[in-house]
Amino acid sequence: MAITTTTGQPVTLELMRGNRGRRRKERFVRAAFFAAAALSLLISIAIVLALAGEAIRWLTAIDLGWLWAEGWFPRANEFDLVTIVAGTLMIAVIAMFVAIPLGLGAAAYLSEYATPRTRRTLKPILETLASIPSVVLGYFALQWINPELVRKIFASAGTFNFMAGGIAVGILITPLVASVAEDAMHAVPSSLREGAYGIGARRKTVTTKVVFPAAVSGVVASLILGFSRAVGETMVVAIAVGATGGALRTFNPLERGQTMTGAISSLAIGSDQVRGSGFAFDALYFVGLLLFVITFALNVVSERFVRRVRSQY
Repeated sequence: MAITTTTGQPVTLELMRGNRGRRRKERFVRAAFFAAAALSLLISIAIVLALAGEAIRWLTAIDLGWLWAEGWFPRANEFDLVTIVAGTLMIAVIAMFVAIPLGLGAAAYLSEYATPRTRRTLKPILETLASIPSVVLGYFALQWINPELVRKIFASAGTFNFMAGGIAVGILITPLVASVAEDAMHAVPSSLREGAYGIGARRKTVTTKVVFPAAVSGVVASLILGFSRAVGETMVVAIAVGATGGALRTFNPLERGQTMTGAISSLAIGSDQVRGSGFAFDALYFVGLLLFVITFALNVVSERFVRRVRSQY
């Protein structure tokens, strides 16, 4: 017996394929999406190749001993990598000390304690905080965080220091950490919470012993994402840390210094492209490639960790 439609028309292969005009539109949309994905990939490859080519050319032109000096002074051909890497890590670590408790605390409250109405109100506000220009936080660190907070606790802190910059960067990445972590915690099935409440667990226990472990992949991804954002921050450190063209090597967070992004900004605007500094400007390609490698490695580690510990419900 032949299969027919509700109108009595026989079901054929051509009919199952759908309207020809709709198929053309679907092919066009698929081609457009593929082109967009391919273009983004090609742009990324072009950026990496451009950085790698100039970085290799710069490395072959300089004395490799210049990469280990007393500090980062491009005009004097001193390109100490320890100076800018240590400065970048100090900023990122201080920022995470601020963002982890604030971000995860906000995520836990919005996911487990806030009413649905409160969550709908506060979540957009929290995400809006992420749109604050970093230059604003840079001046906030310079005008308030450092004199009113850092220097009142640490009298030896100078006008520019890593501590104030790190705190400002921590405030900057807190909304990012909170939003991603809250999404992961909110996605945990309600049946897990109800089971814990059913055996008499308190809300704090449910949050820390049930919801948090179930959402650990998303929480860790939010932390790594926040760390990557802190590593790549430019304007805050350029303003609050005193990231000028050169800086001595230091591991003291209460002193001024230089970061990788600060070095790139100083080189890119030409403050170090002066007579007698032939290798200074081209160093930004090597620093940019180094920064790309670090952030790419963080993303790879995050992806592998999330896939390894992700739970499916």
